[in-house]
Amino acid sequence: MKEALKHFPELDGEELQYVSKSIEGLSEEELDLFKSIYKARRKDPVIFMIMILLGLVGVAGVHRIFIGQIGIGILYFFTGGLCLIGTIVDLINYKSLSFEYNRTIVIDALNQIR
Repeated sequence: MKEALKHFPELDGEELQYVSKSIEGLSEEELDLFKSIYKARRKDPVIFMIMILLGLVGVAGVHRIFIGQIGIGILYFFTGGLCLIGTIVDLINYKSLSFEYNRTIVIDALNQIR
């Protein structure tokens, strides 16, 4: 875990543990490649939360499009975030939604390396 914290100081909690377990056994070259891929594609939970708040007062669904869920994003756009209920639920679960996206980025990055 100290290895992951050294390379990814912005991570915390569940995401840090997941990345730490995922990078075990990688060589320095593989770790550098993983780090560049992951940092470039990772979505920050705070930015994700700000986009959800933007959906409450402006354009609903932008946060879902941000994490690649285009269909749900369009649905939220045309239904006003499912009458704001879906947007409020996403606001409550913003960390788990961003972690879910970032977990797929870890898997994709490891597949690219190997």
